[in-house]
Amino acid sequence: MSDKNSIYKVKLAALRENMAQQGLDGLIVPHADAFQSEYPPPGARRLEWLTGFSGSAGVAVVLADKAVVMSDGRYTIQLAQQVDGDLFETGDVTKAGVSKWLPKNASKGQVIGYDPWLFTPKQIEGLEDKIKDSEIVLKGVSENPVDVIWQDRPEAPMVAATIFPEEIAGISSAKKREMITEEVKKAGGDAVILTQPDSVCWLLNVRGNDVDYVPSILSYAILHVGGNVDWFVEPEKVPDDVKQHLGQGVQVLAPSEISQSIAKLTGKVLLDFQRSPMWFKEQKIDVIDFKDPCVSPKACKTKEERAAIEQAHVSDGVAIVRFLVWLDQEARKGQLTELGVVEKLEEFRQLDKNYKGPSFDTISGFGPNGAIVHYRVSEETNSKIESSGLLLVDSGGQYHWGTTDITRTIAIGEPSEEMKVNFTRVLRGHIALATARFPAGTVGAQIDALARQPLWNSGLDFAHGTGHGVGCYLQVHEEAASISPRGKEPFEAGMLISNEPGYYKKGAYGIRIENLVLVEEAERCADTDTEMLNFKTVTLAPIDRKLIVANMLSMEERQWLNAYHERVRDVLSSKLDKDEVAWLTEQTHAL
Repeated sequence: MSDKNSIYKVKLAALRENMAQQGLDGLIVPHADAFQSEYPPPGARRLEWLTGFSGSAGVAVVLADKAVVMSDGRYTIQLAQQVDGDLFETGDVTKAGVSKWLPKNASKGQVIGYDPWLFTPKQIEGLEDKIKDSEIVLKGVSENPVDVIWQDRPEAPMVAATIFPEEIAGISSAKKREMITEEVKKAGGDAVILTQPDSVCWLLNVRGNDVDYVPSILSYAILHVGGNVDWFVEPEKVPDDVKQHLGQGVQVLAPSEISQSIAKLTGKVLLDFQRSPMWFKEQKIDVIDFKDPCVSPKACKTKEERAAIEQAHVSDGVAIVRFLVWLDQEARKGQLTELGVVEKLEEFRQLDKNYKGPSFDTISGFGPNGAIVHYRVSEETNSKIESSGLLLVDSGGQYHWGTTDITRTIAIGEPSEEMKVNFTRVLRGHIALATARFPAGTVGAQIDALARQPLWNSGLDFAHGTGHGVGCYLQVHEEAASISPRGKEPFEAGMLISNEPGYYKKGAYGIRIENLVLVEEAERCADTDTEMLNFKTVTLAPIDRKLIVANMLSMEERQWLNAYHERVRDVLSSKLDKDEVAWLTEQTHAL
């Protein structure tokens, strides 16, 4: 065993010793932190610290004599690379999750611990229901055994909060608090506990830098029906200008005061059982399960936010075009690597003074690596880009004040006919969504097939959703109406959604074309006066014409592509130099 893996053996032994001291026969260790963050801060990455697995989703279960680490199909390869098979089993949580693994490996009557700050009531209640016949007992712990043995655990982030200006937000924090208070009253509540950091940031019109990729502040809040807010955040993280911005209606309290404040609550308290820590439900208050009332209004961007989003995409489009020009020149030399591509794209984005950082970890996959849907390049997997094939680059930026997410698939050398045909099938699905017009009330599951039909016609498909919500200078993966077979939320004007069909041939190549679209009100149906919606594409970057089989496109599809490329050229040319404009003109001339 290597020195690196021996470290995990020592950690596992120490954990088991502490479990025994606490009377536990096992412990469940999730990827999540106390805020259900997609990107937990360093001091909350317990799963990674214990097992070495750094994926964005996963869970471990540790018993006295065995342990397992599970994630979904995106991370099968990564699990094998990062987790010591002598210490941990590995598995696919979607096929045989904790609810199936525990009854097979733990004995009746055994006590399995969990940290109530790291699981939601829905998660615990669902797991208890699935394992009830096994007579295994789940027990919330007051002290997380991982935290006890983690000697050099990083401190919590202490970056100062910043103001999200009202001229960009479009609505003042006071008005938002008034709106949400009305929803709380309608639900019969006297207060609502908000546990999602992006909901708190949206409500208070503030931003932060507590975690990678998301400009939010890890904090909780209680909104009372009187309109006042208790904001639980370290006071030193709230500078005077932010305090002045918040006004007298917001009381800043240290996180250590949350237990005392919760104990003082009277009447009905709303709590989102799907998104909030189990700890809150365990307190001696009268709680009602109620969906976080900030989720829906946050997803529907104001006209000011939409304008900011479009401006962010102009900035991002300039960076993407400069990157593509560079890539076109350098790829011919055969010296590029996947990591080199990531670094260079970041350099081009950093040229914009409004750029704040990436909105997620850039995916740069060449050839077979591009077929791994959520591939993350590392020093160990870093492939050279030195032969003909497809390069898939999925990236995004946080700009002053918008969030972007774009995927382009680029031909390196001479693509095969199969690659071009499948790329064109994906493009046709992308266009079908981009041009969709649908009645208000439509949900994502109803239109997801539009993106898949050109692939289905040839017996092909892709194993991920077609679109997700995106925030406004917040999370790149935001709750909204998703486009997928499971998309159940109706579309509403102002939502920012991704349009990203793809195709992945294992061991060969990956294809994905992703733009962001804003949901807009369309012309009503003349005969029935039905309220209609459509999508406005806001991403501005050329789609690789070398990969398009023109005679596979209908006249309407060609018209959309030509109009899109004309708009890309018209908007971006004035911001590029002469050589970049010449390249863009060549790449966007009409089919």
